[in-house]
Amino acid sequence: MAAGGRILALTHAHLRTVVRAGISTGELDRIAEEFIRSHDGATPAFKGLYGFPGAICISVNDEIVHGIPSPKRVLAEGDIVKLDVGVQYQGLFTDAAITVPVGTIDATTQRLIDVTERALDAGIAQAMPGNYVGDIGHAVQTVVERAGFSVVRELVGHGVGHLPHEDPQVPNHGKPRRGTRLQTGLTIAIEPMVNVGGPVTRTLSDKWTVVTLDGTRSAHVEHTVAVTDDGPKVLTRL
Repeated sequence: MAAGGRILALTHAHLRTVVRAGISTGELDRIAEEFIRSHDGATPAFKGLYGFPGAICISVNDEIVHGIPSPKRVLAEGDIVKLDVGVQYQGLFTDAAITVPVGTIDATTQRLIDVTERALDAGIAQAMPGNYVGDIGHAVQTVVERAGFSVVRELVGHGVGHLPHEDPQVPNHGKPRRGTRLQTGLTIAIEPMVNVGGPVTRTLSDKWTVVTLDGTRSAHVEHTVAVTDDGPKVLTRL
């Protein structure tokens, strides 16, 4: 999983260099798939998963997750784009997401990204043997709500490893010492989804793309993390 996670992290690093105003989400998807497959034995985990048509999920502005890449969807200056990538390597899966600005973004949007990344770090810090899933969610929720933003509740993080999505569910809210107890060797995807406005979502008619109900912007960041005796080990960070 660590080897696959490194391929995923390199994919994200490569995508950061090509995100720009004027590029389509379909082109970003093509670039991502080509880059993943350039590593012998690696394939995009999301392609065809549950019938999803893209190699990665690409969501823009008020789209929270599961945006379908399209040659017709072109990024503009001031947008933010969420790049959610899964990699299958030697039969094991890793999952991670980043939120990338397109050119210059406004101050509120930059703060949204910063807070979401801080919330992810706070959640990861709780991924210790003997802690609980609720400790992760509580840490994420505390960072987000203190900043005046909201966490999405209908969508959650999850176990990952032999399958792209496994138990336990890892919500981005909760109470300490509640839920599944974390044990050494567990691998989970922690993924705060944070909205400028309210937490309520809706799914578009394509049956995939989840957006904020109030139309405000959303950020999404994610890492695959192993619970170890030495503390959390992030498998999808260079």
